Amino acid sequence: MHIETPCKLRRLLAVAGLALTALALPASAQQEGAERPPQPVTVVTLGAQDVTLTATLPGRVAASAVAEVRPQVSGIIIERLFQEGAEVSQGDPLYRLDAASYEAQKAAAEASLAQANATLRSAERESARQQELRERNVTSQQTFDDALAAHDVAKAAVKVAEANLLAAEIDLERATIRAPLSGVAGLSEATQGALVTAGQTKALTTIRQLDPVNVDVTQSAAELLRWRRSGQSAPDDAVVSLTLADGTTYEHTGRLAAAEPHVNEQTGVVVLRLEFPNTEQFLLPGMYVQVEMPQGKVSDAVLAPQEGVTRDRRGRPMAMVVTADNTVETRELTVQRDLGVNWVVTDGLAPGDRVIVEGLQKVSPGMTVAPQERQAEAPQERQAEAPQEREAEAPQERQAEAPQEQGAQAAQEQGAQAPQGQQAEDAPADTTETASE
Repeated sequence: MHIETPCKLRRLLAVAGLALTALALPASAQQEGAERPPQPVTVVTLGAQDVTLTATLPGRVAASAVAEVRPQVSGIIIERLFQEGAEVSQGDPLYRLDAASYEAQKAAAEASLAQANATLRSAERESARQQELRERNVTSQQTFDDALAAHDVAKAAVKVAEANLLAAEIDLERATIRAPLSGVAGLSEATQGALVTAGQTKALTTIRQLDPVNVDVTQSAAELLRWRRSGQSAPDDAVVSLTLADGTTYEHTGRLAAAEPHVNEQTGVVVLRLEFPNTEQFLLPGMYVQVEMPQGKVSDAVLAPQEGVTRDRRGRPMAMVVTADNTVETRELTVQRDLGVNWVVTDGLAPGDRVIVEGLQKVSPGMTVAPQERQAEAPQERQAEAPQEREAEAPQERQAEAPQEQGAQAAQEQGAQAPQGQQAEDAPADTTETASE
């Protein structure tokens, strides 16, 4: 019992030394970790500028004028006088009908007019003779009045005959069907020998005026109200661009021609009519297009890069901003709309704020960072510099990790030496115990 007590004390002291060494290692690692340099991040300094907000609206091309050609008189088509799909001018003949009956009606009207004129001349002579006899009191007043009435009737008959002749001439002229306006003629729906009637439902062909063309688009009434309340509106002379169905941009720009002063009760939209030149007739009626139309101008707008704006769990836009003392701060934003690769921010950011665009995953609010301003370089150049930055950061990380590795090695060495010391101390004790026995 007298010999075993010092041996146990030495063992306890060795175990306590190992525990103190293990407790000292984390504190040393934390001290070394606190000395690590601030996390580098890439920032963009925001500025204020005047921007023009645009809206992309779908629509379809429509001819500026459309005329469906129908016959105004009945007859059989003798000849088609135009080329399908070709341009025609107003007044050009399109179809020629059998006009024999209309020529006969004109001849009859001419004869009726000649007869009426002859009757009028006879009535004029008779009224003049009765006037002379009445002045000499040779004829009665009744006879004189009848002569004047006959003259008036003959005169009216001439006018009726003239009107009938004019109607016959019009019908004869309408036997040749002409283009009501200038444009491009469509396919013919009637062939030679077909019987057509005046005012029939089916059109013979359709003429469309393709220069200029119209594009009708719809915009919600809520959007219009939003712009009017903010004091902004699209100018009447705004330049409008057109994107075709294949994604290409039409080479000519258009203008806002008219706006329907009525909101559709079922859809709640307003129809806007845009006008585009079409000299080459590249745009055809019915084509699907997209129109980019200015909606107004915003003065001193703050544009934030989309890569620097994230959203929280509730979908609210957020941004990480580097303050003047290089600490990270979270801002909740109010975004109006997108503009290219940026967001138009109306609240939450101000000119001069530095928004983090690279390194968002490595920072948190309140953290001190080393901001680096993004330069206007090509994406390939920035990607090429990325490995160099990582190599520059690697020595710093290795330096920060070196004390931890040294502490771990020291702990291993102490742990290796401790058993040897215990063996050295335990050996005499065992000998003494054996001798005692």
